[in-house]
Amino acid sequence: MKNSAIKLFSLLFVSHFTMGQTNVENQDLAIANTSTFGDTIAIAKSSEMLNEDLYWTIVENSIKQTTNQEDQELFLISEIEKLSPKEMIGFRLRTDKLLFDTYNENLWCAAYIINGGCSDGGFEYFRCWLIAKGKDAFYKVKDNPDALINLVTKGQENYEFEGFWYVAMNAFKNKTDKELFSYIDYDRFVTNDENYPVLKFSWNVDEPKTMGVICPILFKNLWK
Repeated sequence: MKNSAIKLFSLLFVSHFTMGQTNVENQDLAIANTSTFGDTIAIAKSSEMLNEDLYWTIVENSIKQTTNQEDQELFLISEIEKLSPKEMIGFRLRTDKLLFDTYNENLWCAAYIINGGCSDGGFEYFRCWLIAKGKDAFYKVKDNPDALINLVTKGQENYEFEGFWYVAMNAFKNKTDKELFSYIDYDRFVTNDENYPVLKFSWNVDEPKTMGVICPILFKNLWK
């Protein structure tokens, strides 16, 4: 009888110890999984732009699916959130490259005419507006600023899209709770506003006719 009690106690002890080990292992596994999930959010700095076709597809879809700038901004953020963190950074870098490629005196003249004035910041947001009009419009105006006349809307006084400048940053923040700019490799990605060329203007607002030389169609139809 005594031996049976000892065997029963030993069996209960071993069972309890085994269950305890299993619980500890389960807890360790849960912790490990949490750490792994945390690591998936972390991402190395990147200098890689998003594929241009994918970039323009997102922009073109935002045009098709919305009817005003506010909704377009929200649509863009929602679509960019579907990308990986690296691709979100890439969307921002592609935008920076397009802004860099259009930082020139001729387009600034066009922006000045169409908006009735154009500061440094205004020129940035004007080019954001232009990008948001889609690939075809962007490249036509890039090659010939006077092509802006085809994008003029009756009654519209301002051709800027400040919110477009922030869509990738907002999407990245929403998905990772991190700041996108902290993950840009600026040593490798140099086509950004920190490296804009110094412009020498051949037009002068105090001599409006000089603006007409740069953008004759816009000047004739819009300058007051």
